[in-house]
Amino acid sequence: MTRLFLAGTCAAALFVFSGIAAHAQQAADPAPAAEPAPNDAVAGGEPPTSIDFEGGKLTITQQEEYGEKTLAYDGKELAKNYQVNFDKVVTVGGVNVALVAVGNGGNACGPAEVLVWKPKGGEIQSIAIGEEECGAPPASVSDDRIVFLPYLLPGDTALVQTWSPEAGLTTAGELSFSPEPNTGWKDFSPSKLSSMLDAFKNAEIYRMSRKLLGEHMSEVVVGLSVSGAPEATKMGLVFGNGCTPHACGVADSFMAIDTRNKAVYFAHQGEKGVDTWPALKRWPPAIRGLMTTALTPPN
Repeated sequence: MTRLFLAGTCAAALFVFSGIAAHAQQAADPAPAAEPAPNDAVAGGEPPTSIDFEGGKLTITQQEEYGEKTLAYDGKELAKNYQVNFDKVVTVGGVNVALVAVGNGGNACGPAEVLVWKPKGGEIQSIAIGEEECGAPPASVSDDRIVFLPYLLPGDTALVQTWSPEAGLTTAGELSFSPEPNTGWKDFSPSKLSSMLDAFKNAEIYRMSRKLLGEHMSEVVVGLSVSGAPEATKMGLVFGNGCTPHACGVADSFMAIDTRNKAVYFAHQGEKGVDTWPALKRWPPAIRGLMTTALTPPN
């Protein structure tokens, strides 16, 4: 299991993973003729979801069949995207907070987390946690705060953030990817890899990869994030390719491990062609052939 280390000071939290089931219903009351009620089905789209919350209603509506969905509270728009899914209501610091997943969708792209709450005597409030384009740290809930722990790809470092009704969104520390300590070639087992990314859990392979790729580490690794299980040959080669979320065919990566000669090879296809590490002239013909088959340079 990949070990993640948290730098900085962060209060201990009891993580709660049991969810409160979403309760959705269609309204039975007719709307005034002049303006449709939030709970009425919209022609051409999906029936909206309606959740009773803090004396009002959270609604998720879709105007067009393949259009964006809108999260609103009593008609006030809070968020909008192609995927809007109510998760649960939790109590944090005595305040009820609704968690709603909002995102673009797509391969390997987790949604952002939208928090909705109503301060005592105040108006409805909301905040989106996570990147706009792709992915957000999952929310772990304790009695007094919500902790957002990011999932890290090899080479990544990211902030750990917490939210509470009193303090809002604050930074608790920094999380860095780390391979399994003291692992080397003798510990590497290709049959246990579900993707080439799993190879970076090996400390020696990770060290060699970082040294070889340098500043290109993140770009190449992200290009492997949408992929299937790697393949292996009788000659001790383990290899696989993948693509960048939302950019398959445009930003693809290839990785090969030569277990007999204890070497790693990387290639990344971008708009200007294919870059390789090490230089292509240093690649054995067998590995070069696997790479050129996997990555087709753009026309």
